[in-house]
Amino acid sequence: MAREIAVLLKGYPRLSETFIAQEIHALEQRGFCLRIYSLRHPTDASRHGVHRDIRAPVVYLPEYLHRSPRRVVAGLRACVSLPGFRRAFRAWLNDLRRDPTPNRVRRFGQALVLVRELPASVAHIHAHFLHTPASVARYAAMISQRSWSCSAHAKDIWTTPAWDKREKLSDCAWLVTCTAANQAHLSALAPESGRVGLVYHGLDGKRFPAPANHAESRDGATAESAVRLLCVGRAVEKKGLDDLLAALARLPAEIHWEFHHVGGGPLLKKMRRLSRRLGLSGRVRWHGPLAQTEVRRRYADADVFVLASRVARDGDRDGLPNVLMEAQSQRIACLSTSVSAIPELVQDGETGVLVAPNDPAALASALVRLIRDPGLRQRLGRAGEARVRGQFSFSRGVDSLAARLTATLERVE
Repeated sequence: MAREIAVLLKGYPRLSETFIAQEIHALEQRGFCLRIYSLRHPTDASRHGVHRDIRAPVVYLPEYLHRSPRRVVAGLRACVSLPGFRRAFRAWLNDLRRDPTPNRVRRFGQALVLVRELPASVAHIHAHFLHTPASVARYAAMISQRSWSCSAHAKDIWTTPAWDKREKLSDCAWLVTCTAANQAHLSALAPESGRVGLVYHGLDGKRFPAPANHAESRDGATAESAVRLLCVGRAVEKKGLDDLLAALARLPAEIHWEFHHVGGGPLLKKMRRLSRRLGLSGRVRWHGPLAQTEVRRRYADADVFVLASRVARDGDRDGLPNVLMEAQSQRIACLSTSVSAIPELVQDGETGVLVAPNDPAALASALVRLIRDPGLRQRLGRAGEARVRGQFSFSRGVDSLAARLTATLERVE
C-alpha cells in the first residue's frame, strides 16, 4: 500500500496561495500520494489552472463545530480510547489556559474529526502555516501517534505567541520556512539545531517563462507615454497600500502614469475610498482578485512593480513575497521596502530599488526616478530576472521538501 501524506491547509483553494498549490502539484509529479484537508471552504469565485491539475482528494473539516455536531461527536468517540488521546488532551488544556479562545476549542475539535477520517494509509501530516493548521496537525498527530511537519511562511510566524511556537517546534518532526530571516527567528526557539530548514518558495519557470520582450520606453512625459505601475497583493495592513496611494498623490503633476492593483482583501473598499479622497480616481484601476493567467497579462503590461510592505501593528509582515519573484521573472523593475526578507531577493540599486517602510515621501521619490528613466528600469529588470531565475529556483525548493518527506516516510515504515 502506498504511504500517503495528509496536507493540512487553512483554506483551499485560494487565489492568494498559488505557491502552495504549485508545491502540491510538484510533489504529486514526484510520485507522492497526497490528501488535502482544509479547515475552511473556499471563498474565491475562481481558481488557478494549477488547482485543476492537482489530483489529491479534498476533505473539508468542520469550519464551525456547532454546525457539524455529528462529525465532532463521532470524532471524539473514535479518539478517546486511542493511546495518544490523553497526552493530546493534556497538551490542549495547557494551551487553552494560555489561549482561552473559541478558536483554540475549534482546533481540538477539528483534530478529532481529522483523526477519525484519516485513512490508515496516511503515515504523516504536513501543515501549511504555523498558527491554526499546525495546532490541528499537532493535536491530531499526538492522538493518532503519527509524525507531523510544518511549512511556516509570514503572518503565521509573526502573530503566533512565542510559547506556542516553542511547543510546536518541540513536537514536530521538522519545520521549513521560506526566508533566512524566518529561519533565524524560529531556530532561536527550536529545541535543537537543524530542526528548522530554509526552503525558498522559488519561481516556477514553466508558469512564468521569460517574456518575449519587455523594453518599453515610456517615460511619463506625455499622456501617450504614461508609465504603468502595478501592485499585486491583498489589501491588508502589511501591504502598505495606503502608503503607496499617499506616494502616488505626491508625484509631480507633469508626470503621466497609471496605477493598477490586483487582489482582494478586507481593506479594499477603504483603499478605494482613500484613492478618491486623494484625487487619484482617474489614474487608479482596481481589478480585484484574478486568476494567474490574468495576472501574467498584467505583468506583461507593467513598467514598474511596486510593493510597499511594512510591519503591521499586530506584528504581521511579509516573508519573501512571491509576487516580487513573479514580477522580476517578467523583467519588470521592482520597487519595494527593506522589510523582513525582501532584501534577500531585491538588491537595492542592482536588481531593484528598496526604500524604508512607512515612508511615502521616499516611495514617491523612487517612483519619480523610475518613471522618468526607462534605461534604469530596463537595467534593473534584466538584473532582477537573472537573479530570480539563477538563485530562486522553484524546483530546488520542492526537491528539498521532497527529500525531507521521503526520509520521514522511510522512518515510519
